[in-house]
Amino acid sequence: MPNILFYLTFGMIVILFIVFLFMLIGWRWIMKIVVRKTAKIILTDSYQENLMELMPGLRHMGVQNVIENSLRAETGDVLHRPLGSSKKWPHFDPITFIPAQTSPFAVSGDEEVDVSVTIGPKAKKPMNIQIPLMISGMAYGIAFSEQARLSLAEAAKNAGTALNSGEGGVMPEEINTAGKYILQFSKTEWAKEDELIKRADMIEIKLGQGALLGMGARISPDNLTGRARDIMGLKEGETAVIHEHFFENQTLNDLKELVDKLRKLTGGVPIGAKIGAGGKIEEDIDHLLEMGVDYIAIDGGQGATHGAPPILADDFGIPTLHAVVRASNHLEKRKMKDQISLIIAGGMLVPGHFLKALALGADAVYLGSAILFAVSHGQSINALPFEPPTQVVWNDGKFKDQFKTEEGVKTAEKFLTASTEEMKMALRAMGKHSLKELSRKDLVSYDELTAQMVGIPFSFEPWEDTNKEK
Repeated sequence: MPNILFYLTFGMIVILFIVFLFMLIGWRWIMKIVVRKTAKIILTDSYQENLMELMPGLRHMGVQNVIENSLRAETGDVLHRPLGSSKKWPHFDPITFIPAQTSPFAVSGDEEVDVSVTIGPKAKKPMNIQIPLMISGMAYGIAFSEQARLSLAEAAKNAGTALNSGEGGVMPEEINTAGKYILQFSKTEWAKEDELIKRADMIEIKLGQGALLGMGARISPDNLTGRARDIMGLKEGETAVIHEHFFENQTLNDLKELVDKLRKLTGGVPIGAKIGAGGKIEEDIDHLLEMGVDYIAIDGGQGATHGAPPILADDFGIPTLHAVVRASNHLEKRKMKDQISLIIAGGMLVPGHFLKALALGADAVYLGSAILFAVSHGQSINALPFEPPTQVVWNDGKFKDQFKTEEGVKTAEKFLTASTEEMKMALRAMGKHSLKELSRKDLVSYDELTAQMVGIPFSFEPWEDTNKEK
């Protein structure tokens, strides 16, 4: 028997060696045959039978549309696409900063630049943060895992900024770890305890967001598991419901009373509201002013979420660029710009985007997708190549238990630090010692339509012609 096994093994090795030699010597001949056969099929089959029909078909429909329509046909259910709209929205890229080179001059790299921010200046207890970048509400349980949330909490504290709870549950260790904590007061049954509200440094009434607008959601027990259910007070098998309204037959007066109640309960921390940027943004702002808020957070059309129906993400709202300009202009018109803080979110991914939003009138910027990929930096390879990298941070992600909290703290903090230092360098290059000195006057655009819309110079026109009436 051993001899038979020996000869079989030896025979297999010989066969494999012969095949290897054949491939080594004859690979060009084999490739020529394959290419010739393939080319003949492609070049002679009718279009209806030709595989190349995919090329004009995919170009006509788009790869993403083909895949999403296939998923609709497969499930018969509403799709929930993560990470926001994939449309090409008007954005900050055609806008550039004006450097200081001859007079005024750039600020020395040795000099410190003040980028601290106060949110809710008219509140009894304004919130002060060291940098103008805050971490947006990526909810525990509904979106983010426990490990990822704790990483963001500590990174926010180390960087001197604030963390938003989102509309999920709030872990005790998360609020204990975070330096400044923004409690998102959502249309849910959880995260409403008086003691929790009293601990917050800021309260954000969530009326809407960029990817979902004012719509609610229902999260099945299969997608919301583990400790998050206990934190949110949900029974086993119970569906988590995010409602469309706070009150039955809701009115603006109901919301105004809610603002007053929260302000009294917290002892005067800033009470604000978050909305998705819509076409009637001025009217929306007037309603928020009527409610008596201390700050307004606006999520542009590029705002992302854990999952939203494509029709809401793609076919509603206005671009973040348009939203910040219109909102800032309207607050100026209402003479409330110095009293009501403006926070902008949605599709801002790099320090240049952040600083341009601030120059256009925002007081601070919420980071979502950018900080998501920063906190998972280096760990996303655990999911690749067969799963998307977000599977390491979602609460229902297949690789969330491999996520290392300490590593997430380091990478998220480094991202915030590096982004802030780039923004400081840009301010020095404009001759600024403080973020408060930055304004729309420091911007120019190489796109004439963008320049006209934003109210800044068009780069093709001579500076003296552009500014002679100013």
